[in-house]
Amino acid sequence: MLVHSFESMGARDGEGIRFIVFLSGCPLRCVYCHNPDTQERMGREYSPEEIVKKALRYKPYFKEGGGVTFSGGEPLLQSKEIVKTAELLKEKDIGYVLDTSLATPLTDSVKGAIEGADMILADLKFSNIEMMKEYTSGTLAHTLKALEFIKSINKRFILRTVVVPGINDREKVLEEYIPLVNNFTPKCWELLPFHTMGFFKYEEKGIDNPLKDTPALEIKRLNELKDYLREKTTVVIK
Repeated sequence: MLVHSFESMGARDGEGIRFIVFLSGCPLRCVYCHNPDTQERMGREYSPEEIVKKALRYKPYFKEGGGVTFSGGEPLLQSKEIVKTAELLKEKDIGYVLDTSLATPLTDSVKGAIEGADMILADLKFSNIEMMKEYTSGTLAHTLKALEFIKSINKRFILRTVVVPGINDREKVLEEYIPLVNNFTPKCWELLPFHTMGFFKYEEKGIDNPLKDTPALEIKRLNELKDYLREKTTVVIK
């Protein structure tokens, strides 16, 4: 398993306290990516046994649904390794969450990684093919196919969408997401504000930052958008 880094006591990447494994590599190039340093396949190789050994250090804190979160980058690029590691985690009574854009083909190992997870944090970046291509260089089809699979197996999941000024921060644009959100019926739909805290990573790595002049989304504006969308759907919006 190719790992970029670890976070020992995460609290926003699943329920309870999380041991987060940031995996290297991503098929997307989102213009608003806050972890551009995880895009390339670079890092250190860890065996499933090594990952579990690290996670066990924090097991006493895994209360109220805590456990391991595989994030990235795009963790499902390493779905085979996740499945192997999950078998060992299960032996230690440790569950895992996938924090994913679902931007990979729905292979058997991807299905296996999804099926074994306690919950999926699914990034619904855009609601149409054109915007997905323009702002992520990816295809929406992979995400939608994976969401259909998640729904078919009744896997618990949350949809997440980053709201970016000048891109999808308008009521009419976000309203276009509603048919997809209603169809997949997630536990909730989280609207996350675009922030600039990761800008230093672009500078450190010498990576071009397409949104270097874009300000963080104001919380007041985010709340206005949430209120507007709550009138359009029965899905809980957070």
